[in-house]
Amino acid sequence: MKFCFALATLLPLAHAQTTPIPAGDWPRYTRDLANTKFSPLTQINTSNAGKLAPAWTYRLRTDAERSGRGGGFAVTPVVIGGTMYITAGKRVIALDADNGKELWVHEAAGQGNPSARGVAFWPGDATSPARIIYTQGTRMVGLVASTGKIDPGFGQEGVVTLGVAYGSAPTVYKNQLFIGAASGEQPAKGPAGNTRSFSAKTGAKLWEFVSVAQAGTPGGNTWPDGAAEGRQGANNWGAWLTVDEARGIVYTTFGSPASDYYGADRKGDNLYGNSVVAIEAETGKMLWYFQTVHHDIWDYDLPPGPTLMDIKVNGRDVPALAQTGKVGYMYVLNRVTGEPVFGIDEKPVPQSKVPGEFTSPTQPIPRLPQPLARHDFDPAKDMVTAEDTTPEHAAACQELVRKSGPLYNEGPFTPWVYRAPGAPPQSSVIFPGAIGGTNWGGMSADPNLGYIFVNTSDYASIGWIEKMPDNARVPYDQRSAYGAPVPSKFWDRKTDANGGLLGSQSWPCQRPPWGNLQAINARTGEVAWKVVLGVTEDLPEGKRNTGRVNGGGTIVTAGGLIFVGATNDQRFRAFESRTGKMLWETRMEYDGIATPVTYQGKSGKQYVAITAAGGLGITDPNPSNNEQIYVYSLK
Repeated sequence: MKFCFALATLLPLAHAQTTPIPAGDWPRYTRDLANTKFSPLTQINTSNAGKLAPAWTYRLRTDAERSGRGGGFAVTPVVIGGTMYITAGKRVIALDADNGKELWVHEAAGQGNPSARGVAFWPGDATSPARIIYTQGTRMVGLVASTGKIDPGFGQEGVVTLGVAYGSAPTVYKNQLFIGAASGEQPAKGPAGNTRSFSAKTGAKLWEFVSVAQAGTPGGNTWPDGAAEGRQGANNWGAWLTVDEARGIVYTTFGSPASDYYGADRKGDNLYGNSVVAIEAETGKMLWYFQTVHHDIWDYDLPPGPTLMDIKVNGRDVPALAQTGKVGYMYVLNRVTGEPVFGIDEKPVPQSKVPGEFTSPTQPIPRLPQPLARHDFDPAKDMVTAEDTTPEHAAACQELVRKSGPLYNEGPFTPWVYRAPGAPPQSSVIFPGAIGGTNWGGMSADPNLGYIFVNTSDYASIGWIEKMPDNARVPYDQRSAYGAPVPSKFWDRKTDANGGLLGSQSWPCQRPPWGNLQAINARTGEVAWKVVLGVTEDLPEGKRNTGRVNGGGTIVTAGGLIFVGATNDQRFRAFESRTGKMLWETRMEYDGIATPVTYQGKSGKQYVAITAAGGLGITDPNPSNNEQIYVYSLK
């Protein structure tokens, strides 16, 4: 076995969340610092969820800001004391959470928009007012929460310069702000994706954790001589960090080092790429790490922060951490020591034949839970047929195979095939593909039920590695048969680089289902239930329950409900958390790829809200209405 963890001092069992949150508030992206996305509200429950109806909506962009593409806008609001705070194009807005009435509007200065994932709330102290804090590229800006005016006591007249941009709101823990870094993943050299801590009171930097282990530091031996210096990537670009409040531990996650599809110049495991790292919150000192992918050449980032739960396994109390990522597994670890709870094996995996490339001979694969997403593909039995969908779709997929050449898959961690100049076509089918088995939405958890909930996509990347021109950013890179836009309802191209087919009209070429929602029993590691998530309306009756490609995540309530948008079928749904039975469904104008929230207004009424936008990469044919927040309550 090759587990990559360093033991920390063993501490007694303690609940991760210690600061009480008012029951009706949703004060951060994940509600609590343990990332459970769990609300104690019960007004909306399994007995009445079917009676949910629209309460109000709010259009998030001005006419001047609207465009023909709404994808990527995945803002999750925060709600404190009946006031909702949200980013909206160039603005940050405070709304009455009962009716959507504007309370104040802040117009962001400078270039670029505030984060399309939302804002952070800091409650203030005896000498500083409560603040709304947002990122805007390489700036972090503080506002007075009651007025929306710039707070001059934060940074330099309300602004902190970050150096490296971050695309999400900071995570607030006591008087600290934790942020990641959205550094590039090509070319090899550039700023690393370090995790940083700032003072919530003054904006001063407190510490910085270096994500690319340098020579002479722990993990530095996982890089060749000189390869770590100036290396970019290994970035924490996700929407939040997770904190064990009782122990003062912050957990950060990192994606693949640059270059993301070719690593001949970085032979080795490349710490701390693709790792979850436990850090002492006060000092920035590393306590332990666990690497989920050694020497990543698939872009298998870890976008979501982990979820923390206290569980009993075989009669003993375990402070657990569950981590997911694009790779489509769930890693359950002891959050104090980093040790696997249910066992993780280093298993041999196929090896790359790309010139100069190095692939790790083994990769860590959990014994439990079972894989969350598909990793295998057999063209003889898994290609979609006309009976599964339509003759036109099946024919389009066969044409894709014709362009791609023979399809290659050897199971988990199948490498990209090498296509030499002039060689006949051949392509790897990589599951999970570029958008991952799970992505930025991560998981939710019910600490009373002991279940962890996760929505997943089964969606491939198809392509090969080829030599690039001499002036290219990288010497070798991934390419696919989608060399130009294809005028077909089935193929809405994302980019040549990863072969992504993300639009609402894109249908994967393997047999359905293409997306699922599942519950994992955290105490046993077993699947408690699994249901297909999403429909394909263009298919005939009897074939529509295909599941859909999805982004965003779930939330869960003490009322026994899971709420999830995520799918690229314009639906928002509620499921019974104990059984997976769907209890409510509504259709919106756009895809709700954001993570929803639930809260209580000043009226005492419980609401559920989600942002819907143009979707996962689809061009919007009617841009006048894109990007709204939809809010629902009981009739």
